[in-house]
Amino acid sequence: QVQLVESGGGSVQAGGSLRLSCGHTHRAYCMGWFRQVPGKEREGVTVIDISGSTRYADSVKGRFTISQDNANNTLYLQMNSLKPEDTAMYYCAADRFRCSMGARNFEYWGQGTQVTVSS
Repeated sequence: QVQLVESGGGSVQAGGSLRLSCGHTHRAYCMGWFRQVPGKEREGVTVIDISGSTRYADSVKGRFTISQDNANNTLYLQMNSLKPEDTAMYYCAADRFRCSMGARNFEYWGQGTQVTVSS
Protein backbone atom coordinates (compact mmCIF):
# COMPACT_ATOMS: atom_id res chain seq x y z
CA GLN A 1 0.00 0.00 0.00
CA VAL A 2 1.23 3.48 -0.89
CA GLN A 3 0.49 6.40 1.41
CA LEU A 4 0.53 9.88 -0.08
CA VAL A 5 0.59 13.33 1.53
CA GLU A 6 0.34 16.51 -0.53
CA SER A 7 1.54 19.97 0.44
CA GLY A 8 2.29 23.30 -1.17
CA GLY A 9 -1.14 24.53 -2.17
CA GLY A 10 -2.27 28.06 -1.56
CA SER A 11 -3.54 31.24 -3.13
CA VAL A 12 -1.74 33.08 -5.89
CA GLN A 13 -2.50 35.72 -8.48
CA ALA A 14 -2.81 34.88 -12.15
CA GLY A 15 0.59 34.56 -13.77
CA GLY A 16 2.19 33.36 -10.55
CA SER A 17 3.76 30.03 -9.64
CA LEU A 18 3.34 27.31 -7.06
CA ARG A 19 5.09 24.03 -6.41
CA LEU A 20 3.15 21.13 -5.01
CA SER A 21 4.85 18.27 -3.21
CA CYS A 22 3.66 14.74 -2.54
CA GLY A 23 5.53 12.64 -0.03
CA HIS A 24 4.95 8.91 -0.48
CA THR A 25 5.94 5.80 1.41
CA HIS A 26 7.38 4.12 -1.68
CA ARG A 27 7.49 4.49 -5.42
CA ALA A 28 4.76 3.00 -7.56
CA TYR A 29 4.89 2.20 -11.27
CA CYS A 30 2.95 5.35 -12.03
CA MET A 31 2.58 8.58 -10.08
CA GLY A 32 0.32 11.42 -11.07
CA TRP A 33 -1.40 14.67 -10.27
CA PHE A 34 -5.13 15.18 -10.67
CA ARG A 35 -7.46 18.04 -9.93
CA GLN A 36 -11.11 18.51 -9.18
CA VAL A 37 -13.53 21.37 -8.82
CA PRO A 38 -16.93 20.99 -7.14
CA GLY A 39 -19.52 19.46 -9.43
CA LYS A 40 -17.00 18.16 -11.95
CA GLU A 41 -15.15 14.91 -12.41
CA ARG A 42 -11.59 14.55 -11.28
CA GLU A 43 -9.31 15.17 -14.24
CA GLY A 44 -5.78 14.08 -14.99
CA VAL A 45 -3.19 16.85 -15.00
CA THR A 46 0.03 14.90 -15.50
CA VAL A 47 1.54 11.48 -14.87
CA ILE A 48 5.05 10.04 -14.73
CA ASP A 49 5.93 6.36 -14.97
CA ILE A 50 8.83 4.42 -13.51
CA SER A 51 10.99 5.10 -16.58
CA GLY A 52 10.45 8.85 -16.30
CA SER A 53 8.07 9.09 -19.23
CA THR A 54 5.52 11.86 -18.74
CA ARG A 55 2.13 12.89 -20.08
CA TYR A 56 0.30 16.18 -19.66
CA ALA A 57 -3.20 17.45 -20.16
CA ASP A 58 -3.35 19.87 -23.09
CA SER A 59 -4.53 22.63 -20.77
CA VAL A 60 -1.28 22.59 -18.77
CA LYS A 61 1.35 21.73 -21.39
CA GLY A 62 4.21 24.20 -21.34
CA ARG A 63 3.17 25.56 -17.93
CA PHE A 64 3.29 22.60 -15.52
CA THR A 65 6.15 20.18 -14.92
CA ILE A 66 6.02 16.90 -13.02
CA SER A 67 9.15 15.48 -11.45
CA GLN A 68 10.09 12.69 -9.08
CA ASP A 69 12.82 12.66 -6.43
CA ASN A 70 13.36 8.96 -5.82
CA ALA A 71 15.96 9.51 -3.11
CA ASN A 72 13.42 11.38 -0.98
CA ASN A 73 10.22 9.64 -2.14
CA THR A 74 8.71 12.93 -3.22
CA LEU A 75 6.69 13.80 -6.29
CA TYR A 76 6.54 17.42 -7.40
CA LEU A 77 4.32 19.54 -9.59
CA GLN A 78 5.82 22.87 -10.64
CA MET A 79 3.02 25.15 -11.84
CA ASN A 80 3.93 28.33 -13.70
CA SER A 81 1.84 30.97 -15.47
CA LEU A 82 -1.14 29.99 -13.38
CA LYS A 83 -4.62 30.89 -14.59
CA PRO A 84 -7.90 31.27 -12.68
CA GLU A 85 -9.14 28.11 -14.40
CA ASP A 86 -6.36 26.17 -12.66
CA THR A 87 -8.20 26.72 -9.38
CA ALA A 88 -9.02 23.28 -7.95
CA MET A 89 -8.24 20.72 -5.31
CA TYR A 90 -5.09 18.95 -6.44
CA TYR A 91 -4.52 15.29 -5.63
CA CYS A 92 -1.47 13.08 -5.83
CA ALA A 93 -2.10 9.48 -6.88
CA ALA A 94 -0.24 6.24 -7.45
CA ASP A 95 -0.85 3.01 -9.30
CA ARG A 96 1.19 -0.16 -9.25
CA PHE A 97 0.33 -1.54 -12.67
CA ARG A 98 -0.61 1.01 -15.31
CA CYS A 99 -0.10 4.62 -16.26
CA SER A 100 -2.90 6.64 -17.78
CA MET A 101 -4.58 9.99 -17.34
CA GLY A 102 -7.76 8.38 -16.09
CA ALA A 103 -8.44 8.96 -12.42
CA ARG A 104 -10.46 5.76 -12.01
CA ASN A 105 -7.35 3.70 -12.86
CA PHE A 106 -5.38 4.87 -9.84
CA GLU A 107 -5.32 2.81 -6.65
CA TYR A 108 -3.96 5.20 -4.05
CA TRP A 109 -4.79 8.82 -3.32
CA GLY A 110 -3.69 11.63 -1.09
CA GLN A 111 -6.09 13.93 0.74
CA GLY A 112 -5.56 16.83 -1.64
CA THR A 113 -4.27 20.38 -1.44
CA GLN A 114 -6.22 23.45 -2.54
CA VAL A 115 -4.90 25.77 -5.23
CA THR A 116 -6.69 29.08 -5.78
CA VAL A 117 -5.70 31.46 -8.58
CA SER A 118 -7.22 34.92 -8.55
CA SER A 119 -7.47 37.20 -11.56
